[in-house]
Amino acid sequence: MPIDISAGIFPVVPYTEVEHSQVFPLASSNLLKVRKGDITKWSVDGHCDAIVNSTNVRMLAEGGADAAIHRAAGLQLGGALYDIPEMQPGVRCPTGQARITPGFKLPASHVIHTVGPIYYFDKNPVVSLRNAYRNSLMAAKANRIEYIAFPAVCCGTYGYPSREAATVAISTVKEFAHDFKEVHFVLLMDEVFDNWLDKTRELLPPMLG
Repeated sequence: MPIDISAGIFPVVPYTEVEHSQVFPLASSNLLKVRKGDITKWSVDGHCDAIVNSTNVRMLAEGGADAAIHRAAGLQLGGALYDIPEMQPGVRCPTGQARITPGFKLPASHVIHTVGPIYYFDKNPVVSLRNAYRNSLMAAKANRIEYIAFPAVCCGTYGYPSREAATVAISTVKEFAHDFKEVHFVLLMDEVFDNWLDKTRELLPPMLG
């Protein structure tokens, strides 16, 4: 459930829980949360929430979290993606852009699909990754999403180092600090979670008390 922070008081996360999640003030009445877990199980209210799916330009699930999201959402998700027109042959979502669909059988009401860079082949991976996060947030804002959860976009088979990716992700989210009630990063792998948490503490120190 969302935390009421209307009075400007942020919760202190007990030390024993830090390894599982950490809450940060993104703005005076907005939160950023770094959590360890399975993004396919995430939701806040099932109405104005969305998870982000890191996919490929064809928008075909080829493995990892992308395939897991498709399995959890059901066959309707594949059909919805097929209905998205191609920008050019074989490209439904160019690198750095985002598309939104219903969540279907997922707990969250929407899925925002974005394509990040292949780290070792992209000429400017920082710009491409920043665009993937920014366009995802813009799609969410345009569709009145209040709660959004990201994975570590491109930190799997696309090879983006997680500490560097976290810097890009967090700095981009800060641009939208007043636009969402809560922004979550839901991370499955221990190393990615640890690196993300360290970088978030560095860039967005938690407010205690």
